[in-house]
Amino acid sequence: MSAPPKRRAAVTGIGVVAPNGTSTESFWKSTQEGVSVLDRVSREGCGHLPLKVAGEVRSFDPSAAVEERYLVQTDRFTHFAMAAADAALEDARLGRADTERAPFSAGVVTAAGSGGGEFGQGELQKLWGKGSRYVGPWQSIAWFYAASTGQISIRRGFKGPCSVVAADEAGGLDALAHAARAVERGTDVIVAGATEAPLAPYSMVCQLGYRELSPVEDPARAYRPFTEGACGFVPAEGGAMLAVEEAGAARERGVPVRATVAGHAATFTGASCWELSREGLAEAIRGALAEAGCAPEEVDVVFADALGVPEADRAEALAIADALGAHGRRVPVTAPKTGTGRAYCAAPVLDTVAAVLAMEHGLIPPTPNVFDICHDLDLVTGCARTTQVGTALVLSRGLMGSNSALVLRHGAVGAP
Repeated sequence: MSAPPKRRAAVTGIGVVAPNGTSTESFWKSTQEGVSVLDRVSREGCGHLPLKVAGEVRSFDPSAAVEERYLVQTDRFTHFAMAAADAALEDARLGRADTERAPFSAGVVTAAGSGGGEFGQGELQKLWGKGSRYVGPWQSIAWFYAASTGQISIRRGFKGPCSVVAADEAGGLDALAHAARAVERGTDVIVAGATEAPLAPYSMVCQLGYRELSPVEDPARAYRPFTEGACGFVPAEGGAMLAVEEAGAARERGVPVRATVAGHAATFTGASCWELSREGLAEAIRGALAEAGCAPEEVDVVFADALGVPEADRAEALAIADALGAHGRRVPVTAPKTGTGRAYCAAPVLDTVAAVLAMEHGLIPPTPNVFDICHDLDLVTGCARTTQVGTALVLSRGLMGSNSALVLRHGAVGAP
């Protein structure tokens, strides 16, 4: 008796709330044009802090995206997540009726690095300024890094596999992998991704301990990985959510398979141990390629982690060469996040969205603000590069030592 065909996890819907666009269309337009939106921090209460440059989401109205009863009990990072989840489900043509028929086969997986800092700060100010009776009941959950998973599942009536991934920045890719594996095991649909809102005063103060944070005040020079002028990364807010479902089921519904999640692997090499990340990231790449059944020379583009710290950039360039061999020095590499900032767990999810769109449009977006590359990489800079993209490799590392690699195949290539 032959085994049933393997279920394949497909990306069928995308929702984006990013500094360079609050829809998939506006995000892609800015990304493919290499637009940089890095600017001086404008958030209230942050002007005196030494962190001067960030990627802010400035055109998002939470009251237009989220009902009042959810709005008052959630932080900005969850507002982003709920809006992006709605957009992803709409893009996948999955209305409430579709998921209500089988609520236990719909779930949510998110990753978050810091949770609801702005909400928590506001409640703590009430506590110390007015007294405990002025602290609202939602303080107990709104700050929690799992809040977005919980609120999306409650709001949408999803009762299937729900979880949150704690793997610092690399958790964004790990969340997508968890979603793919849930679908492969039989779940109908998982909404997966990551959003962050780390630009409130309390959250920003917490970040000041990261030695990898850029101190430069010029937005055009503050985040320049793979160059002699590399001086650290610029933080950002926002993120993306993806609808992940079984490829065959999507086609039966008449929904295009935008990409398949073909392979993933993760390793751990220790906090700020960037030289060690060479070996760990290379091993993650090899593991992801092996799971995808993908030869190194099949990779058409690499979306780099691009931390912007010299020793970390060197380790990543060498890891790509170690894992991909001679092809690692020829394959196009890009880091669109240099134009928007590094949104912690959400950064690799936004890269994943860009990778899916790059495959759909046959176009590799450039790396904004970067010109004088000092590593042996074919880094796409200046303007986008037109080329057929069938397989994309997305990389991510966390400040605490996580490494993750994800292989995506174009819908027409990866689906059976």
